[in-house]
Amino acid sequence: GGSKAEAARRFEVSRKTVSNWLALDDLSPKPHPKHTLKVDKHALKRHVQEYPDSTLSERAQVFGVAPNTIWYHLKQMKFSRKKNFKVPRKEPFRSRKVSARIPSTD
Repeated sequence: GGSKAEAARRFEVSRKTVSNWLALDDLSPKPHPKHTLKVDKHALKRHVQEYPDSTLSERAQVFGVAPNTIWYHLKQMKFSRKKNFKVPRKEPFRSRKVSARIPSTD
């Protein structure tokens, strides 16, 4: 065996982490519970088809989650944001020549 410092350099962790590992009885990986999804993807897909004009916030209220959660699931389902709306544009700025008129003093 080498030193704790050598192990820390080899595994690119701190010496404290190596000390914590040595204090454990078993270093084998532990099973972690699966992350449960808060949104039913089939229901979300159906909602998008039925209400295509709903915003992320409106969908989030329906499903009881944050708007970012809806965005994440839509991204996973390969839905892209709506691009079919037209934003009204202002008239382009037209420069006008302004002539200075000096009032006559006669």
